[in-house]
Order: sequence, then structure tokens, then C-alpha cells
Amino acid sequence: MSPLALVTGASSGIGKAFAERFASDGFDLIVVGRRRDRLDELAASLPDVRVEVVAADLSTDGGIDLVASVAADRELTALVNNAGVAHYMPLADLPVEKARELMQVKVVAPTLASRAAVPGMIARSGGTIINVAGMIAFAGPAPASVGPRRAIYGGSLAYLVGFTQTLHAELDGTGVNVHVVCPGVVATEFHTVQGMDLSAIPRMSASDVVTAALAGIALGEVVSAPGVEDYGLLSAVFGADLAAFGGQSTELAARYRG
Repeated sequence: MSPLALVTGASSGIGKAFAERFASDGFDLIVVGRRRDRLDELAASLPDVRVEVVAADLSTDGGIDLVASVAADRELTALVNNAGVAHYMPLADLPVEKARELMQVKVVAPTLASRAAVPGMIARSGGTIINVAGMIAFAGPAPASVGPRRAIYGGSLAYLVGFTQTLHAELDGTGVNVHVVCPGVVATEFHTVQGMDLSAIPRMSASDVVTAALAGIALGEVVSAPGVEDYGLLSAVFGADLAAFGGQSTELAARYRG
């Protein structure tokens, strides 16, 4: 039986590149997206593998539940939580419905799809979950002069990094691997949907993002950053996180004492 990968947001960009890469490696596919016509086109372009199309809107509870049920029922070798929406706005300006959509797609959907897939992967002693975040996850400390401001978007990507690291540790020894890839600006439709013209800015290809994620997994990285040459920069961030966590005490820190 061929290995099986489920990829969300597969109709374009990074998700489509993941689907094509897995197909070239002999994986059968379950491709998820809102646009069935594009998913059908993708399936038709991959005649050498079995491709199941699942049209689902991951901004809705029904769409999330559908994908979670598929992830729970199928013997997945890989789950790629890639679906995203490009709502770049300051918190006070972001309409409530768009804020809810962003949280559903980038926080709730990958969390519940992973929750659905993990028990089966544990039972089979193997599997890989790949979450697609971005380098904006590390931009929280940036001053106000650095824009655009996007508190919910940045927070959702930071959640994916922390979720991935913690879940990877939880699953140590089970044979199940969890990884998050954090690209910078990628040449996809993502920013165009937001009305941003980045055609004059150098951008990484979606295929390179996929290459980095799979190579990062092979290298034993839990977090891959396709555009960061010096991985020591990320190691320093994670080391500082653990140092701060380990440096706490039950006593009030001196700087907070009146």
C-alpha cells in the first residue's frame, strides 16, 4: 500500500507544491481546499497516484470537523496543515468575522486535524505532521516602526511554532514526528489576495519551502527556516526561551518589588 498524505490549502502555493512533491515520491493524496475546481485540476495533473479531493472551508466548524474526521479515519503517513488566509491588519481594524476566520484556519484547524491524526499515527508507530507557519512568528518584539502590524496573524503563527515544539516533545519515542516550517516572503497568491503587490520584491519559491521542510525533518530540526542561513540564530532563540523558563522562581523578582 502506498503512503498517504493529507494536505490542506492544496489548491495553490505551498500546499500545491507539497502535494506535487509527495506525489513525485509515490504518495497517494488527500487534497483539501475551498476551490473544488482547482483541486480537480491538481488531481488530473497527478495521474500516477490516487488523489482524493475534499472541498472544505476551514474557517467553518463544519469544514474543520470534516477534515478532522478524514484525518482520523485514514491511515495517514503525513499530514500537512498548510491552509491560510492573508488578513494583515492591526487588531483594532480587523473585522470580527475576519479575525474569527484567521483563528479558525491557522489555529483551530491545524490543532484539531493533528488531534485527529495523532492516535492513529501512534498506533502505527509512525507518521509526520508538518505545520506551515512563517518567520512573522518571531517578529513579535519588533518596534512599531516595523510594519505592517498584524497582531492576530503573527500570534497565530507563533502559536503554531509553540504547538509544534510541545507536541513534538509529547510524542517523543512514539515514532511520530512533528515539524513546523517558517518561510519568509514566498511567491504565491497569498499577498495578492490581500491586495499587496510584491512582484518587485525577491521571493522564495513554494517548491523551495517544501524542499527546506523535508530537508529540515531529515536533519532533525523541529523548526525549519528556509531563508535563514545561520541556524544558530534560531537555536539562540530557543535556548533563551528555555533559559527564561528555567530561570523562574516562586519569589517575586527584585525589579518588581517597590
